[in-house]
Amino acid sequence: MAATLEVQGLWKSFPSGAGRLEVLRGVDLTVQPGQVVAILGASGSGKTTLLHQIGALDRPDRGEIRYGEEDVMQSTEDGRAALRNRYVGFIFQYHHLLAEFTALENVAIPVLIAGGRREEAWKRAEELLALVGLTARAHHRPGQLSGGEQQRVALARALANSPRLVLADEPTGNLDRETGEALYRLLYSLSRQGQQSWVVATHNEYLAEMADIRWRLEDGALRPAEPWGQVPGPAAPASPGGGARE
Repeated sequence: MAATLEVQGLWKSFPSGAGRLEVLRGVDLTVQPGQVVAILGASGSGKTTLLHQIGALDRPDRGEIRYGEEDVMQSTEDGRAALRNRYVGFIFQYHHLLAEFTALENVAIPVLIAGGRREEAWKRAEELLALVGLTARAHHRPGQLSGGEQQRVALARALANSPRLVLADEPTGNLDRETGEALYRLLYSLSRQGQQSWVVATHNEYLAEMADIRWRLEDGALRPAEPWGQVPGPAAPASPGGGARE
């Protein structure tokens, strides 16, 4: 079975003064079906930039990105958008729910955008809100929900079109520890149920320990992350199945 995601030699830079700032420097990453991968790193290390490249929200300077057998970099802009909408779900630190719509409507919108019928979209939204424990809050608008509830709605929305890959960017960054831990447990439980692959960018070492594989983004490259609480040592070599390259 092909890997859900395969990234090879990914570079990304941005204009900076008279030159360019290199944020990603030859990143390699392989994610297998049903696998949860945590990307650790300090604020400003490039985690969000990496997720934007992986999710085809931005175009890298060079490198390869494959979703299964699909070569993302060889697609046109329209083709990349269609592939992204079909293959990838997104969860952000700020939930980005539409304030004027209910939780049910927010979750149903991706299905409608993808061409699904209203009845199908509403049924899918109801199923997902039940899955994240929010059936009783389905007809509440975001302003009537707690921060944790809003993020659970965002989580349900990310799963609306049954993506093979879910990208989560600091999904618990605005939550207290207890609520954040509960959301992570739910996230990992859903990954097992749906066999989705997840890439979770976080600075939280404790929560990252729940993942199957942990990488650390430093100086634009990935290296294996040491267990939480241990003093970082020299960079370990990349695994044969895919991973980091300095």
